[in-house]
Amino acid sequence: MIEAQHLTKTFKDKKRGVITAVDDVSFTCRPGQIYGLLGANGAGKTTTLRLLATLLKPSSGHATVAGYDVEREPEKVRAQVGFLAASTALYGRLTAREMITYFGRLNGMTEPTIKARIQHLAAELDMAEFLDRRCDKFSTGMKQKTSIARTLVHDPAVMIFDEPTLGLDVMTARAIVSFVRECRNRGKTVIYSTHIMSEVEKLCDTVGIIHGGRLVAEGTLPELRARFGEQDMEEVFVKAVGGEAALVAALKN
Repeated sequence: MIEAQHLTKTFKDKKRGVITAVDDVSFTCRPGQIYGLLGANGAGKTTTLRLLATLLKPSSGHATVAGYDVEREPEKVRAQVGFLAASTALYGRLTAREMITYFGRLNGMTEPTIKARIQHLAAELDMAEFLDRRCDKFSTGMKQKTSIARTLVHDPAVMIFDEPTLGLDVMTARAIVSFVRECRNRGKTVIYSTHIMSEVEKLCDTVGIIHGGRLVAEGTLPELRARFGEQDMEEVFVKAVGGEAALVAALKN
């Protein structure tokens, strides 16, 4: 389970002073659930996820992941988490198989276990045709599938996806959405960050709408639609953040 309580993260900027990227955010995500973090660019989604993955330390508040505190027990948290961002880089000279193997070894896995996991992930992500090709020859979709496989090779209990379909073609995006859904079906705890409304509707059990670093609304899709009196999730989102003017102003900042 993931539990965030009053998470806050500030940064100092020479020109703008103190910037609050995440502001008093609290939510819970349980096993077998996909928690969707919905927000525009710059809303605080990625910073929130990096706090949970121990890539950043909170300025205040705290969080636990799989029972471990993100500040006091970061190594134990990392062992339980697979974190995937759209900008994840690969080593171009390695093949996809070598890349996944390398990360399996980093996670202390035995060679037979790594081999079995590669076979499983390659089948699920349809990677057979490029598994033994070098990563610097890959399309964007191939790179993203390899990134997912290397992130999840140790079969973590908690999975964090930060806009994983960004820039992908329709078929590759569909395959990744299907894979994320299957992770939930296997009882994984999943946080899925996106600004794509159709993905929210297809995947998420609970949705948290984040704007200006704050969690401004939270609930299931039926709950959010009832609260804001809209069926279209784009309209729900716009109302939740305070209207189109507020959204435009935030994007300019």
